[in-house]
Amino acid sequence: MRIVGLTGGMGSGKTTVANYFKELGVPIYIADDAGKTLMNTNPEVKAKISSLFGEQAYKDGNLQRIYISDQVFDSPEKLQELNEIVHPAVGSDFLKWKNKQDSSYVIYEAAILFETGGYKKCDLVVLVTAPMEERIKRLQARDKSSLEEIEARMKHQWSDEKKRKLCNFEIINKNLASTKEQVRNLHEILINTGKN
Repeated sequence: MRIVGLTGGMGSGKTTVANYFKELGVPIYIADDAGKTLMNTNPEVKAKISSLFGEQAYKDGNLQRIYISDQVFDSPEKLQELNEIVHPAVGSDFLKWKNKQDSSYVIYEAAILFETGGYKKCDLVVLVTAPMEERIKRLQARDKSSLEEIEARMKHQWSDEKKRKLCNFEIINKNLASTKEQVRNLHEILINTGKN
């Protein structure tokens, strides 16, 4: 069973693309969702986060996301330390999940697949892209974020140009009908090449 990484910058439409693959029966693992769950449920992860950020990191057993975001926003060191706690836990969780799947390939969807080196564990990588103005529009509508907030968050991600050099396929997400067609075509390629 092959692992197909799926990534893309904020607002590119990774979730939309992941859902199209899901409609085709492909098992999807969303790394960001798994990370959030593990930060709230895994005792080892919780203990390490509490040790790093102090008692304020959790309230009534629940991660204080705004507090943590504030701590890591301008501190690349703290963000790196948090990633070093969460990413190995997500990696283990993914392997357990993958072993329960029965398909020719699974999709591992992660926003910062390249930035964390996670792409090295994938057999192939699909990059989702969209025009920058479109991405900003989507993020403003989805998160009610200001342009300044969006640009600050985008600073932490690689550019599409840099990601393109390491990906195997690109899905350009400008309109939904075209995106869905690209996913269908890619699914056929992935299934057929998996038979060799």
